[in-house]
Amino acid sequence: MLRDRAVGAGIVVGALGVAIAIGGPGVAVLVGLLVALGSIEAFRLLRAAGYPVLSGLGLVLALAVALAIAVTLDATTYPRLAGGSLVLAAVGLVLVGIGSFDRTDPRDGLATWMATVFGALYVSALAFVVRLGQVGPAVPADAPLHVIGGERGWILLLVLGVWAYDTGAFLVGRQWGRRRFLTHLSPSKTLEGLAGGLAASTIVVALWLFALGQVPWHAILLGPLLGLAAQAGDLAESMLKRAAGTKDASDLIPGHGGVLDRIDSFLFAAPVVTLYVLAFLG
Repeated sequence: MLRDRAVGAGIVVGALGVAIAIGGPGVAVLVGLLVALGSIEAFRLLRAAGYPVLSGLGLVLALAVALAIAVTLDATTYPRLAGGSLVLAAVGLVLVGIGSFDRTDPRDGLATWMATVFGALYVSALAFVVRLGQVGPAVPADAPLHVIGGERGWILLLVLGVWAYDTGAFLVGRQWGRRRFLTHLSPSKTLEGLAGGLAASTIVVALWLFALGQVPWHAILLGPLLGLAAQAGDLAESMLKRAAGTKDASDLIPGHGGVLDRIDSFLFAAPVVTLYVLAFLG
């Protein structure tokens, strides 16, 4: 078991490291692959939970929405293509609706349409990882991490912040955790672990903001927001898995479950961090 977890962790960290080293295109390819695999797992869970879905069309819609989130073409440079990815996502939404027409019970058709759209939108939120790298401000020349650039720097802030929350929550919760919350979704979560995770994410975000040439005091708000979003993402997937009656989304990654088990926190944290950067730092 320990060996499987080590192998699985090596796969995850290695793939992420290569993608970030390559930069934008590498991150985009990795995110696209994870959205595709995560969608397959999400639709499998929804079906196991009793919700009818159109997995093939849902996968196409998830990729189309992810593309719409990640790609914004300048209308001056690309007058005919600007907004094209958003149109593609809308067409995908229409196709899923049409695909639901063959259900003889209209209520079943509506449930199919809603569940398929939900699954696609849920997993496609991972594309905000790419968007964050695009909208994050440039790193000043005198900042400690100027050499890695803004795109890599802001994506790493998100990744390290989420990992810091998970690590802090696990360590503090295991050592001092007493008061549990939302046990119907995850029986191991404690308020002490939540506090430890928020403290860890805030410290890491503050250090990383400083290294990116930003005012570290933003971490007082951004750190807890990132941590709470990461925890909410984890609990949301737990709800989906419990409804499906399974422990892991799949057994794709040795010792770590499925892709959805690895990206669940980022599905909520990535859009939250992106919005904060756009509103206060962009």
